Amino acid sequence: MARDKMLDLEDAVAKIEDGMTVMIGGFMGCGNAHVLIDALLEAGTTDLTLICNDGAVPGFGVGKLVEQHRLRKLIASHVGLNPEVGRQMNAEELEVELVPQGTFAERIRSGGTGLGGVLTPTGIGTIVAEGKQVVEVDGREFLLEKPLRADVALLSGYKVDPFGNIWYRGDTRTFQPVMAMAADVVIAEADMIVPLGSIPPEDVHTPGILVDHIVKGGDW
Repeated sequence: MARDKMLDLEDAVAKIEDGMTVMIGGFMGCGNAHVLIDALLEAGTTDLTLICNDGAVPGFGVGKLVEQHRLRKLIASHVGLNPEVGRQMNAEELEVELVPQGTFAERIRSGGTGLGGVLTPTGIGTIVAEGKQVVEVDGREFLLEKPLRADVALLSGYKVDPFGNIWYRGDTRTFQPVMAMAADVVIAEADMIVPLGSIPPEDVHTPGILVDHIVKGGDW
């Protein structure tokens, strides 16, 4: 049963259609699913809504999707290191929704756990609050930030066993465990495929029950 999760790269990318919403984990390109991103570019997939912490940097990770105009919308916390995001946003070529980083993580967590959203004071009295519902709790105002979910989440694990249990190396773990819970289909790109049982239970960062498909990645 575990081996059924292994997919050829081409078959995995075929599951991502034009116009879908895609989550990609990592931080500034570190931890992005680089092999899957390159395969998306080769396949010509476009008009995507990307949920990712940032726009990475030019020529690296999700930055390639930005540069090649494969995105319709980007939902992110930080885009300052990729000038092309700002250029496309100002030219109205790309819709960008900027979300405070903690709120970003909690909106994804809400999406993955079936909650109706998260109440946060972050953004009260700023442009972040425009058009959003304000809820008063014990005399204090909070913004209702709605959940984020995706059609597909693309994860990148350093060690992945055939069932899909994932161990992330260092900061590559960023946002990936919560994204694994907030997408209809989860595809894990593995730097290393390791035998079932070789990742100690306490070191499993994303359990295989959440992973639908596995592709072999590589060093980058």
